[in-house]
Amino acid sequence: MLGIVVLLLVVLVWALVARRLAGFSITMAIAVTIVGVVLTAGKNPVIIINLDTKIIERGVELVLAILLFIDATEVPGGILARERNVLTRLLVIALPLSLILAWLAGLALFSEHDAWLLAVLAVIVVPVDLAPAVAILRDRRVPERLREIMNVEAGLNDGFAAPLFLFCLAGATAKHTPGAEALENAVPQIAIAIGVGGVIGLLGGMALGWSWKHKWTEPSALRLGVLVLPVMTYVVAITVDGNGFVAAFVAGIVFAVRDYGLPPESLQLAEDVGALLSLCVWFVFGEAVNQVFSAGVRVQVVAYAALALTVVRVVPVMIALHGTTISRVEAVFIGWMGPRGLASLVFGLLAVIALKGDQSSLAAQVMVITVLMSVVAHGLSAGPIAAAFGRRARAGPDVPATPDVTESHA
Repeated sequence: MLGIVVLLLVVLVWALVARRLAGFSITMAIAVTIVGVVLTAGKNPVIIINLDTKIIERGVELVLAILLFIDATEVPGGILARERNVLTRLLVIALPLSLILAWLAGLALFSEHDAWLLAVLAVIVVPVDLAPAVAILRDRRVPERLREIMNVEAGLNDGFAAPLFLFCLAGATAKHTPGAEALENAVPQIAIAIGVGGVIGLLGGMALGWSWKHKWTEPSALRLGVLVLPVMTYVVAITVDGNGFVAAFVAGIVFAVRDYGLPPESLQLAEDVGALLSLCVWFVFGEAVNQVFSAGVRVQVVAYAALALTVVRVVPVMIALHGTTISRVEAVFIGWMGPRGLASLVFGLLAVIALKGDQSSLAAQVMVITVLMSVVAHGLSAGPIAAAFGRRARAGPDVPATPDVTESHA
């Protein structure tokens, strides 16, 4: 109970000073993580959190389910049509290349572990979440086009990574024949999830749209109905042995592809609840930070995290966007501004729960160090990079862009 009170107090304080703290690149996620670290530290912590429990597992899955549903429905109007080529390249070329590079980096640094575990680590560190550097999305000095592209990519790539994570985790936890057991365990879960998500997303959207059109409901009730959809999808999916968060992502896509005539604010409650619940995951992350640092961090893990945040992300993005209307400097910007956040936390926590011994310890270290390094690097660089774009805009289009972006990384 004390943990809930403290978490709510932090949210209240944040509501009072959010603008002030934003100037110091302190996001809500960072603030809650710090509180989590403080309250779960020591031999007699104020709050005790056991990461290896079914409650934590279901809790983080439900949070991811709600957020994946929102991500799938939050595509700005027309952005997919306007930027279809760029977004397709980022999701179909850059994302797979990043996963391959992350797997190869793991093979070089953790050669004593099997290929399936390295694949799990790759899926943990690759998904992008702009929460640790959310200020960049609101900074008008950064071209609107780039902000929209990053926002949509961040919302979709973790949804595409989720089924792959399930498959790789099934292989890593297999006892005899990993490939066969991964197919046997993960594929049916994913297939069921697609079916459940598709049906609930379609029928739910049709029902809510019909009710709104015929004036049977009101805005507040409509917002509750939309919030229920990802929760219902998650519960139904796990009840029939499917995967809840994959089902919720599919439901969000199906819900978004048709125009049911719902007002834009119908998603507002789901967005706010998702944001609030995500803070619980960041609070739990504070306990994971304490556990990892108390046990010690391997140098190879730090090197792996550094590669994941740089080469693994930037090089595939540069390759994928070559030949598009995105300039080289803009491609570097998109590649660099790929913070790791909630998706990495959820995948990492689920891996820690499912794996055993050294494998679980390695997954925890990779998750914690990658996200912490991302929070620092991307949080601190967001302001200078935005300032560099501002100088470019004031100087005019004829001024070379490369020096500005190089300076912003200094």
